[in-house]
Amino acid sequence: MEFDKAKKYDYLIVGAGLFGATFAYLATQCGKSCLVIDKRNHIGGNCYTENVDGINIHKYGAHIFHTSNARVWKFVNKFAKFNDFVNSPKAYFKGKYFSLPFNMNTFHELWGVETSEEAQAKIAEQRLDIDEPKNLEEQALKLVGKDVYETLIKGYTEKQWGRDCKDLPAFIIKRLPLRFEYNNNYFNDVYQGIPVGGYTRMIEKMLAGADVRLGVDFAEIKDYQHDLARKTVYSGMIDEYFDFCLGKLQYRTLRFETERVDEKDFQASAVVNYTGRDVPYTRIIDHKRFEFGEQDFSIVTKEYPSEWKDGMEPYYPINNEENNALAKKYIELASKEQNVLFGGRLGTYSYLDMDKVIASAMDIADKELYDETV
Repeated sequence: MEFDKAKKYDYLIVGAGLFGATFAYLATQCGKSCLVIDKRNHIGGNCYTENVDGINIHKYGAHIFHTSNARVWKFVNKFAKFNDFVNSPKAYFKGKYFSLPFNMNTFHELWGVETSEEAQAKIAEQRLDIDEPKNLEEQALKLVGKDVYETLIKGYTEKQWGRDCKDLPAFIIKRLPLRFEYNNNYFNDVYQGIPVGGYTRMIEKMLAGADVRLGVDFAEIKDYQHDLARKTVYSGMIDEYFDFCLGKLQYRTLRFETERVDEKDFQASAVVNYTGRDVPYTRIIDHKRFEFGEQDFSIVTKEYPSEWKDGMEPYYPINNEENNALAKKYIELASKEQNVLFGGRLGTYSYLDMDKVIASAMDIADKELYDETV
C-alpha cells in the first residue's frame, strides 16, 4: 500500500486493538496526528466482534470486560454502554456440569458437602504434602488436591498448553483461588460487563480521530516508518520487530469453529469449559448470551488450542523460564530503539487482561504526551 510520504504524522500506531486505539484516542485528544495500521482487514484486534443476524460474535474468543481500575472503567464508558453481564462459566466433565470458579457450588457438586468447613476438610485431606513442587501437576495437587485437579484442571490445562501437566512449570499456577462461599461470579473486580453493540463499535469511536489503514503489514513499511511519523507505537510481536535476531519466542494459538444451531437454549451458560482430554476443544461459547439475546437460534464457537507456527495468529505467550529470559533480552533491545514505543500483549510478551492493556496504554500516553506538551 502506498502512503503519502509528504504527510508526516506524529505517531504511527501498529495495531488497531485496544492498546493502539487507547493510545490513538489520547494522542488525538492532545492534538496529535495518528496513523493506525493493522494487518487484518478489520479494527479491534482480538476483541473484534462481528454482527451476524443480530448477534455480536466474538470472533477470537470470549472477551468479558472486568476491572477494578476506576480510571479505566470511566474511560471505556465514554465509548460504550456496558450491560450487567456477569461471567459465571460452567465446566463439563464426563457427563456432569460443575460451577466455576472453584466455590461452594463446585464443592457441593463434587462431593455433596454443604458447609465451608466440610469443603476445607475434604481439600485438606487430598492436598499433596510437598515443599517444592517440581511441575504444574505437583503444584496443583498441593493447592487443591486430587479431585479438583483431575476433574477441572488437568485435561483443560494440557489441551490449552499442548503439554502434559508434569512437563509444565509449577509457577504457571502459583495460586488457585478457592472460595468457600456460594458465589459463581468468576471475577472479583468491581466493574464487569459487555459493551452493548459489541467491541467493534466501541473501538470505532476510540479511533475516530485517527487515520486508519487496514490490511497493512508493518513488515512491508518498517524500513520507512520514520518517514511516515515522528514516532512509532508498536503492539505487534516484539521478536518479529527485531527480525527474530535473538531467536523466536513461543506462543499458543487458537482455531475456531463457528456454526449456527437452531436451538434457543443451546447450553447452560455463555461459556462452558470442557475439561476432559477426550473432548478435543477447550470450550464452547454461545455468543447471544453475552447480550442476553432472545433469538430462537444460537451461534456457537468451539475453541481448539494449538502450537503457534509462522503465519498463525499468536494468542498466548508461553511464559516459561526459557521464553521469559529471551523476552527480557528483546525488551532490553526495545528500550534502546529510538522513537519506538512498545506495548500490548505481544509488544511486551506478557499475558494482559483487557483492562491492563488499556491501563498500560494510558501509562505510556501519560508519560509520552505529558513530556511532549510541557
